[in-house]
Amino acid sequence: NQANFTSTHKCPVPPGLIKEMLALDPNQRITPSEVLHHPFFNPGLSKSSPCTDMSSTGGQNLVVSQQPSSCKREESQKISCSSQYSEEFSQQEYVNASANTSSSIDDLEISKGTLLGGHYEVEGFLGEGGFGIVTKCCNTKTNKVVAIKVNKNNPKILQQAKMEILILEQLRGLDADRCNIVQWNDFFIDGDRICLNFELLDQSLWDYIEDPENQGLPISEIRPILHQLTNALSHLGSLGIVHADLKPGNIMVVDRYECPIKVKLIDFGIACPASTVIPGDCVGTVGYKAPEVMIGSLFNEAIDMWSLGLVAVELATGYPFYPGRNDYDVLKFIIQTQGQPPDHTERQFQDETDYQSNDTRSIKLKCLDDLGLMLSIMWGREKIQTVFVSLIKEMLALDPNQRITPSEVLHHPFFINATMVLIKKFYIVSFLSYCIHKLGCPQRPAIYQTQKIMR
Repeated sequence: NQANFTSTHKCPVPPGLIKEMLALDPNQRITPSEVLHHPFFNPGLSKSSPCTDMSSTGGQNLVVSQQPSSCKREESQKISCSSQYSEEFSQQEYVNASANTSSSIDDLEISKGTLLGGHYEVEGFLGEGGFGIVTKCCNTKTNKVVAIKVNKNNPKILQQAKMEILILEQLRGLDADRCNIVQWNDFFIDGDRICLNFELLDQSLWDYIEDPENQGLPISEIRPILHQLTNALSHLGSLGIVHADLKPGNIMVVDRYECPIKVKLIDFGIACPASTVIPGDCVGTVGYKAPEVMIGSLFNEAIDMWSLGLVAVELATGYPFYPGRNDYDVLKFIIQTQGQPPDHTERQFQDETDYQSNDTRSIKLKCLDDLGLMLSIMWGREKIQTVFVSLIKEMLALDPNQRITPSEVLHHPFFINATMVLIKKFYIVSFLSYCIHKLGCPQRPAIYQTQKIMR
């Protein structure tokens, strides 16, 4: 007998199965394989059921894949790890489990005074998210304070933690300080949880640039920050690694009181070898993703340069350049400001942006050149802002093949000219000191005279 789908009788599907299929936490949601083995189907399916009718296949067994082909890196794509201090989940993050992050500490049963790995005493909590929590711990054997990332005992999260360890092992051969990358000390198992041990850093760049007046950072701080982050990307690129989630929350200031400022790149939770990327991989955070990621194209290390370009604008202005509730919003803003993408992606772009977005931008520019006009008012130095905008335009090239590389950034006039100016000032000051010493002058020239000479 054929099932009557127009019947007004109640559906016989058990409420338990419905609840498992509609679980809000995707990590707890029932899988297709589990559904097929659910008691609802096993007692005796109709022979005419399309799920069991083998006549069309000649009696051959059907093999049901338990994992979509487009999810080769599902574990590493869908869970975004936090910075050490603040979990910046957007409205379109990879795992909606972040909605329950307030209970992460309770779920892990960790409190101040808890010993992790036998000798890491928890002193406080630095951040939390869908993956678990980041704690501030003191090694009771050495009295050294470190940051311990404690991952939840969840199959997907544990798998991602293992993949993060593989990336960190590759980075272990680099000099963390020289490469501007967080120092990873080791990992250990605490019960059924994987814990990652990192150096303790001061605060995230997100917190550092937070300003009630949103005036942005001075050029004297923007230069070293961009130079150091580009240096980090250069070393990642030498290993063929894509960070895939570069944003202010994943950049740490080593010491806010140190001058010149020093930063390090953190959070390799969704980092991956460029060779393993497949089209459709969903990585990054809304507002910092490269166009090729949002439209599902194949990508490489160039997506990190796009993200760094957006971070650079945010450092200069105090505002995110392309904020949005989702990728559709961001794509609209990109097209309005930078025009249509290259021919080979234009149609895909247009398909993705057929959507009514809400404009949430604090900065609305008709083109990237307008950024120069804005910065000339803020900085009052036309030449510097012109060079800065030229760099931004190359970092935000819509075609990833045309986007500037880390090596090219390090040799850009924005940095080269500044270096030459510093060298010039050094030699002038040295020459003045030499003259003063030789002439036996009783006092140094007035400060304003020295500054005038160095301009």
